Amino acid sequence: MAILIDRHTRVMTQGMTGKMGRFHTALCRSYGHGAKCFVAGVNPKKGGQTCDGLPVFASVREAQARTGATVSVVYVPAAHVADAIEEAVHAGLELVVCITSGIAPADRERIRRCLQGSRTLLLGPNCPGLITPEEIKIGILPDYVHQRGRIGVVSSSPVLASEAARQLASFGIGQSTVVGVGSDPAVGLSHADVLQLFNADAHTDAVIMVGELAGDVEERAAHWIREHMRKPVVGFIATGTADMADAASRATAERKLTAMQACGLHVTRNPEDIGALLASLVVPDYLPFD
Repeated sequence: MAILIDRHTRVMTQGMTGKMGRFHTALCRSYGHGAKCFVAGVNPKKGGQTCDGLPVFASVREAQARTGATVSVVYVPAAHVADAIEEAVHAGLELVVCITSGIAPADRERIRRCLQGSRTLLLGPNCPGLITPEEIKIGILPDYVHQRGRIGVVSSSPVLASEAARQLASFGIGQSTVVGVGSDPAVGLSHADVLQLFNADAHTDAVIMVGELAGDVEERAAHWIREHMRKPVVGFIATGTADMADAASRATAERKLTAMQACGLHVTRNPEDIGALLASLVVPDYLPFD
């Protein structure tokens, strides 16, 4: 089991015929059940054509009607992202994954208003996507470090999402789903939203949450965890490399980590210890210093 996506998910790529969309769609199709999961591309100017064997439709609604796709991944240029997401929302898709970065503030607000009251969930913008190991990936996360398991990962840092998976593998621990929430000002799913999904998933036993310096989403997620989370959560705040982190960055990270710890998270201040800390919580016979 997983959250948001699995082997039964059917995906269309908005921006399929562009360089980035075509490249990453090909990689996703080659992973897990991706050859069956990715069913269409969308480009208003190239409807009726094919791209790497997939049909290209002129609209999201047409692609949905013809293929049954309920999820889209967006690679269109930043200036056209709001149009693409609005089209997907109006078609009633279940999930939109927006990889594109650099969305203008006015367009972010437009997207936020469009999502209100809709059934569509948005991941992003400027996110690396998500992966359910050995089943499906959507976006640009590397897949070779992930293995199937029962640990959820939600991360603002794509690098640390993959690093957490690599560390877990050394303990024989896999992931249920890895979700990259992105680092642009929040429009789509937040850490707390993803944690709520993991909390309700019977096949996720614990969660790793990686935040960043900007904003307050980690503190808000920590308060949600204190009130509602029934599973252990390991927390870390990304500051870049130790050499790059200045005194102000370290102070911000420490403030966030202290708040997270006060809410019951198991925090580490060293990214190299994320996997070991998680293992100490879920593997009964694991002793960190044995």
